[in-house]
Amino acid sequence: MRILVIGSGGREHALACKLSESPQVDDLFCVPGNAGMAEIATCQKLDIMDNDELLKFAKKIKADLTVVGPELPLVNGLVDCFSQEMVTVFGPTSVAARLEGSKIFAKELMVKYGIPTGKSRTFQDRGQAIRYIGESSPPVVIKADGLAAGKGVTVALDREAAREAVDLCLVKRAFGQSGQQILIEEFLEGQEVSLLAFSDGKRVVPMEPAQDYKRIFDGDRGPNTGGMGSYCPVPFVSPHIYQEIVEKILQPTITALGEEGIKYKGVIYGGLILTDEGSKVLEFNVRFGDPETQAILPRLKSDLLEIMIRTVEEDLEGVELQWSPESCVSVVLASRGYPQSSTKGVSIYGLEEAKKMESVYLFHAATERSNGELVTDGGRVLAVSALGKDFQEARRKAYLAVDKITFEGMQFRRDIAARVCG
Repeated sequence: MRILVIGSGGREHALACKLSESPQVDDLFCVPGNAGMAEIATCQKLDIMDNDELLKFAKKIKADLTVVGPELPLVNGLVDCFSQEMVTVFGPTSVAARLEGSKIFAKELMVKYGIPTGKSRTFQDRGQAIRYIGESSPPVVIKADGLAAGKGVTVALDREAAREAVDLCLVKRAFGQSGQQILIEEFLEGQEVSLLAFSDGKRVVPMEPAQDYKRIFDGDRGPNTGGMGSYCPVPFVSPHIYQEIVEKILQPTITALGEEGIKYKGVIYGGLILTDEGSKVLEFNVRFGDPETQAILPRLKSDLLEIMIRTVEEDLEGVELQWSPESCVSVVLASRGYPQSSTKGVSIYGLEEAKKMESVYLFHAATERSNGELVTDGGRVLAVSALGKDFQEARRKAYLAVDKITFEGMQFRRDIAARVCG
């Protein structure tokens, strides 16, 4: 089979690597790809927001399946475009992708169908939002309604910070149209966890849980990022909690969308918090998580392509995923200035040494080849993942590999998975 992967991040490299393991894969293509993906696939530089160009390319290479990595093309209707032309594609339609594309849509759906989530109010008028903050007890959470690359959420510890977050969206328009409406949500306390599942429109087949680290600095300090590392599985998610999330959140959400006339096919990602009152939804994403995928897929023993095909064909009944008993830890290496800015064109050294390590995976993100040399090309540059018999071993291997890699301005967290290592 000929497989096309859309995207250029660490998530897409991890997907491409896992897909390449399938005996059914003959040829692998990536658009636009990165330096790491170019080692295992044919890469083509195209605009991932140009549906017609992507469709033309998929037809040209006779792709048997196209896998869409990032959320933007999904919200932009890439799956709709391919489906209309009978080109097989993995991912939700633009209407289904509103589950991530509009936090207000997702919140209203959850409230209507009794899916557990935090209390919230919606605002587009600054004055009303500020008045509501004055009546609320901090901390509160301010969320831009639309897509903001993981940076549209502010946990405001006091009223001044809350007002600044409101102004960032509604006055300064920092997130453009995405911030024209906002949610002000109650602050929920507890451990956060990500649980992803395949959905064929009726059923869900859950993966194993992961936890990611959103802040740039150790100890969860500094601004939010797209994610600085992750680990899988999550020891504090007991079988009971896992079942509760599947039965009270993930499956009911797919059923609720169906009731609304929306068939959700692809991956659904529950961003959850485990509170004293049970598991609640913080957000939904409509694709594989980044960086969670880089910690989840190295543990997956099932044929990913087979699962994706059965998802698209609405044939997930009876499917159970097979997992390695090992633990996985993934550490993201970012460039100087991230998340506010990034440094491009900086030479990267040490990958060949790191690659030699057993059970270590180097997933490229913002990398490219310049005159034959590997250089940075954006904010999050690489994810270094390692498997081990337990978290201590996986973590030790991951950081040994990280210490072999250098580039000027490289920043990373030293505390990924520390909390699960006793």
